[in-house]
Amino acid sequence: MTDDTVKSERNDHKRVRSAFENESKFLNVAEIVPLKTMRPGTKESHKYQQILSTTRAVGLVEQPAVIANPKQPGQYFLLDGHLRIEALKDLGISEVECLIATDDETYTYNKKINRIPPIQEHRMILRAIKRGVTEEMIAEALCLDVQTIKKRKRLLEGICEDAVNILKDSHCPAASFDILKRLTPMRQIEAAELMIGQKNFTVVFARAILASTPEDMLVDPRKKKRTGDRAITAEQISRMERELASLQVQVKSVEDTYGIDNLHLTVAKGYIRKLIGNAQVVRWLSQHRQEYLSEFQSVAEIERIAPVTSAAE
Repeated sequence: MTDDTVKSERNDHKRVRSAFENESKFLNVAEIVPLKTMRPGTKESHKYQQILSTTRAVGLVEQPAVIANPKQPGQYFLLDGHLRIEALKDLGISEVECLIATDDETYTYNKKINRIPPIQEHRMILRAIKRGVTEEMIAEALCLDVQTIKKRKRLLEGICEDAVNILKDSHCPAASFDILKRLTPMRQIEAAELMIGQKNFTVVFARAILASTPEDMLVDPRKKKRTGDRAITAEQISRMERELASLQVQVKSVEDTYGIDNLHLTVAKGYIRKLIGNAQVVRWLSQHRQEYLSEFQSVAEIERIAPVTSAAE
């Protein structure tokens, strides 16, 4: 084997293989085989009704991902988009544009999700209204109440531009923005930087920032302080900050390892399920390690390691 051949093989190993074909394809819905069954009550959920309403109003926003069945030409397995396909069936739509995957895996679709931050959602609503789409039409398309759309449209009223730029890519809830509106612009910037630094955008954390804010940095100092038995003391504020910092460290620790831990547990479960599928192994365990057998069976009967999230759709 020549040096050029070795280098060529090494380059082939380094080359990143595309996860999808270069062109999407229109398929008949009947040709697509779901890889999981719908749980009872799924079609009554708010998430499904949202998908159904959006599909009816503007069509599919995201293409389902499928992979060809190697044993049956013309048939495709559905990797991602089960609720979208069900919505198409309910609407009587027989054809859908799909991404054709080259790798038979569903883990990435559930793990690598880019959610729209609230600020970006706010800007999309403003842009749609500017182009002539009414609030009622947006609410109908998203299966939301009109008042919810109006509230999201007013999300950044009272928030300074610098704080908006700091939080533009974060998933800061509307309730936290309502609390930030009670701070002066300079304090809003400090609060936004603190949230980003701690990666904590919860309402509880925003209230802790509000409680520790001097009165001269409040828009209306009269709204901050509680009097009487329920007044917040400096000691309580300090303890709250310590507890929040400790909780944030714990959450970060779990967040860093959750994905790989979940993958390891899934692989282990599959191995155990295959193991107890061997009659000889089961016979030996029942005779010598009965306690292991019962535990293995319990693990093998687990349908999923963690609850399925709506992000998958």
